[in-house]
Order: sequence, then structure tokens, then C-alpha cells
Amino acid sequence: MDLRQVGDWLDDELPRLNRAILSGDAPPGTLADQARDVLPHLPVVDRLTTEQARRFVVRLGFVGASVARHYQEWNPGGKATPERAFDGLSADGRPFRDYFAALADRTGLGHYSRDSYASLVRWNVGTVEVRRRDELMSVLPGVFDDGRIRSYTGTPGEERFFLLIKQSEAIELAVNDVLDPLGRAGNGLLTEAAIERVRIATDLIDAMRRLFLAFASLPPEQTMPADHFLDVFRQFAVHWTRDDIPPSGALDPEALKRDFLLGVGLPGYDRHVRRLFPALLRHERAALEELMTQPTLPERLLAGLGRDAAELRADAAGGGAELRRLIGQHPALIDWYRLLNAHARAAGAHLMLSKKFLFKPQRRRDEAGQGDQPLVSNRRGTTGMNELFLERLTRARQEHVLAPLRGVLSGETAEKVPDAEVPSAALVSVSLIG
Repeated sequence: MDLRQVGDWLDDELPRLNRAILSGDAPPGTLADQARDVLPHLPVVDRLTTEQARRFVVRLGFVGASVARHYQEWNPGGKATPERAFDGLSADGRPFRDYFAALADRTGLGHYSRDSYASLVRWNVGTVEVRRRDELMSVLPGVFDDGRIRSYTGTPGEERFFLLIKQSEAIELAVNDVLDPLGRAGNGLLTEAAIERVRIATDLIDAMRRLFLAFASLPPEQTMPADHFLDVFRQFAVHWTRDDIPPSGALDPEALKRDFLLGVGLPGYDRHVRRLFPALLRHERAALEELMTQPTLPERLLAGLGRDAAELRADAAGGGAELRRLIGQHPALIDWYRLLNAHARAAGAHLMLSKKFLFKPQRRRDEAGQGDQPLVSNRRGTTGMNELFLERLTRARQEHVLAPLRGVLSGETAEKVPDAEVPSAALVSVSLIG
């Protein structure tokens, strides 16, 4: 078997076998049996370039997830000993998980020793670019140039879901690239240049929210049917070892960065994020660690005005006269308020997606007495966040440090911006270009 045949098996036969096993047309052990024949033909890790290593991390991530799922689903007690799924699987003379760990190290980016958000989404999906009007705002590359999106079963719904997540990350990257310099600049956050950045970031975040809303509004055959999401797609996010971190959209580093740039008033949120660190890339961990130790942009803004969040809340409770005076002196505060509001509204749209595809369908199953999936629970995310936690997180974003301004701003002033001042979010485009 040459390397091209190995690639064909990884890209085409693997998803076909998963479909056959899940439909009952093939025995559960078929995939692992074939993998034992194919994996020994994989290349020596030390001979791979970093780009080649990243491609194999993507492909073998699907192998590991598939073998682990079928083992745990069909072997009593398999969830208690997930690593046994890989017994007898080897490549380059090494056990499968050792080979995968060597590949992950070869990427040069500190990739996790199992499949992760980075490999399943960012590296897997082709290059995505974001433009605002004619300006290129961000480029988020993949590692393949064949135009394919690899998935567990090769179905369009899985490909669409991976694409949606990468599109949102590309927009988040653009937002962070616009906002991050504000935390490093020596000048104030109410200058004309700073407010232009705030307005651009607001446009971008609103475009991301619209992306979520558009996806949610489509019929199931144009997105992913809820049953497939619950029973097929999510069930591949099983453990490879008992204490590892399965892949999840919650591991999107750009979303995490935006939270620490703009602030989330939820006690313990930083500890929650640090628990996810092993599944992030090395530079992502470093960037988040730096942001966690710094004041947020809104905190810097208020400090520059000689105010703090507690004072704003107290004045709002007392009628808001001081807040009106402050806005009169610094009308650009309204732009910062709109930015934080856009951040909260985008979080609300994400929560809506979670409810639509995960929590509501599972609640209907619970009410009908159907119960939960035994492998990967549909009552919470794969990183452990349940519906209540996500609701608390969304409320924390809504109650941002400038939320006290809400009571002294009219809906027109707070939410709507004349087209002549700030372009519509409809002028933001996100495209898969390769």
C-alpha cells in the first residue's frame, strides 16, 4: 500500500465505514480491523514537514475518534477503559497514541496528543477570509489545498457545521486583531483612532451574530438535522483516555480571547478556561495567559475617566444624572457601549444555536422518556458546560461594565447607528477561498 492509497482510505473509506457501522451494515470492529492493516504504512514522523504532520494530525484525529467511539459503544465498560480501543493499532512501529503524540509534537505548535478544535476545525477546513467593504480583515488558513472538508461520516451536514465554526472563528480573529492594539497603546481609548477601531469591531461582531442567526433559520436539510447532531456527530467526541479533553467549540481560542479583552463578570471563568489549556496550541495558551493578567479594555477605559463599574451602577440606581453628564462630556462612550452590547448579543445568538441543536432536542427526549446517549451526554457540552452555565455566561456578558448606561440611553441612541457613520454589518463578508 503506497501513501496515496493510505490517503484514500483515510479520506474516503473511513467515513464510509463509519456510515456502514452506524447503519448496521458492517460489524463494529470492521474499522479497527482495517486500520490495523493501513496504519503500519504511515510515514516515519521525523521525515515529515510540519505541514505534512498537521495534515496527518487532522486525518488520524478522525481515525482515533472513530475507533474510540465504536469500541466504547459496543464493549461493556468501554468508557471506563477508553485507551483499550487502540490495542493492536500501531504505526511506524509505535502504538497508535504514541505515533499520534509524535505527530502532534512534529507540528511545532504544541498540539494536544489527541484530536482537538485546532485540527478538526481550523486545520481541516480550507482557508477562510473576512472582508469589511473591500478591506481584508483576517485570513484563517487550513492545511489542505484540495477544497475538501473532512468529517466523521462524510455527510454534508457535518461539513457545514465545521465550516460555520471556522467562519465564526475567522470573524473573531478579525475582531481581536482590531481590538488588541488598544490594550497596548499608550494613548487613550476615546481618541478618534480608537473609536474607529471600536466601530469596526462592532460591525464584525454583528456580522458573526447574523451568521449564527442565518444558520439557525435554515431547514435541517441545509444545516444538520438535530438527530444527526445528537446521535452521530457529537458521539465521536469520546475520550481517548479517561481524563483527556475532547474537542469542542468551547475551545475556540479567538472567542476566549475576546472574552478577556472585553470582560466577563463571571467568578471562576478564568479557572474554567485554564482547565482547557492542554487542548489549546502553545501560542494560544500564552496569549490567553497574558490577557488574563491584564485589565480588560472597558476597565482601562473607566480608569482613564477616573471611574469604576461600581460608581456607574450606583449612579444608575440613583437616577443617572452623573451618567448623562459623563456621556455629554465623552459621547464616544456610546460607541463602547454598542461594542459590549454587540458582544453580548452575539453570545445570545450562540446560546440560541446551542439550545436549538442540543439542549431543546435533548429536553424533548427526556420528557418523552427516551433518556440520554450513553457515550457523550447531550445534556451538556463536551467540556462540561450545561445549559444553566451557558445562560449564566450569557447574562454575565450582558451585564458588562457599561451596562448601567442602558437606562439613560434611548433604544435609538444605544442600538442604531446612521449608515453614514458606520457601515452595516451586511458589508462584512466571510468566504471560503481554498
